[in-house]
Amino acid sequence: MSAPVILNDATRKDARRAHAAMTLCQLVYGAYHVSAKIALNVGISQLVFCVFRDLIALSILAPLAYFRERGIRPPMSRRVLLSLFFLGLTGIFGTQLLFLMGLSFTNPTYAAAIQPSIPVFTFLLAVMMGTEKVNLFKIEGLMKVGGTLVCVSGALVMVLFRGPVLYGDKDADYTAKTVIINRSQPELHGWLLVSSFLGLDLWHIGVICLIGNCICMAAFIAVQAPVLKKYPAYLSVTAYSYFFGASIMITTAFVFVREPKEWHLTQSEILAVIFAGVFASALNYGLLTWSNKILGAALVSLYNPLQPAASTFLSTIFLGTPIYLGSVVGGVLIILGLYIVTWASYREQHTTVSGNVITSSSDVRISEPLIHRDSTGDKIW
Repeated sequence: MSAPVILNDATRKDARRAHAAMTLCQLVYGAYHVSAKIALNVGISQLVFCVFRDLIALSILAPLAYFRERGIRPPMSRRVLLSLFFLGLTGIFGTQLLFLMGLSFTNPTYAAAIQPSIPVFTFLLAVMMGTEKVNLFKIEGLMKVGGTLVCVSGALVMVLFRGPVLYGDKDADYTAKTVIINRSQPELHGWLLVSSFLGLDLWHIGVICLIGNCICMAAFIAVQAPVLKKYPAYLSVTAYSYFFGASIMITTAFVFVREPKEWHLTQSEILAVIFAGVFASALNYGLLTWSNKILGAALVSLYNPLQPAASTFLSTIFLGTPIYLGSVVGGVLIILGLYIVTWASYREQHTTVSGNVITSSSDVRISEPLIHRDSTGDKIW
């Protein structure tokens, strides 16, 4: 797989920083999976957790977007506004709530292992939207389709096959799930009835929620790409998305969270919410957006498989979570499918010939500093 041409020392330096930033992002997500699981074990409502997380992230992103992109924001149109509402509905409300509901009934290892399927679901939606082309007469097109099938097969293995414990104590995982069931939140009662009606246990319902989380995030990414072309203000798009998502989340929470005591957080829950809002939301998105402009989507997506490793390592240490055969087999298939699809996409979009001669304008990555400076030399972000 050939890499894009590096043009100068500044670009090389930014590329190294972007690689480090993407590694940091996946480690933060792995830590978020564990911290959120600890908060859920204490008994926090999923909706309350999401409300506080989104408000913290919005309070950081909104002023940053206002001051940094004050001179580049185009006029707002009705179509763009509706698209931003959809981004908030899927990428903020649906993604976060389904993730926490899935995490409640599984563990951080499963929650992280299924996240690498997001780029593949994004590819499927992009093909249906016409923004991604597949040529079945070329090896790249065949590998995209094959990798997609492998990744979806991995997700199905995680749903249908749990398997024996490979490492850890199974009773520890059963105890943690019993605590969650005994402290079940009002908004989850409907899910308990559905699982009983369909003959599914809570573990399978949790994995289905995690797959729904990945599909929502894939829809968010697929729709966001054309929105950014019409409204090329990255932080503003995120801030608007968080505004709509937080608005929907707050409305839903006031409807389903009836007890005032559920809005009172313990110290561990406060720390988990702050970590989620500041690092897993605001910081990670800023780094992801900046890295995407430096490395491109293909390379950025290749870092997602670091999430299962980080989450498994941290959850085994801090939660004593066992590792099941189903999570290993499904995770391997998801990561394999991810690499096949992203390699095929990268080969299509970044074609070079011997001697590193640029054959496509997409091979050129524009260097952009992570920290901007004004004319006086003061730092601005």
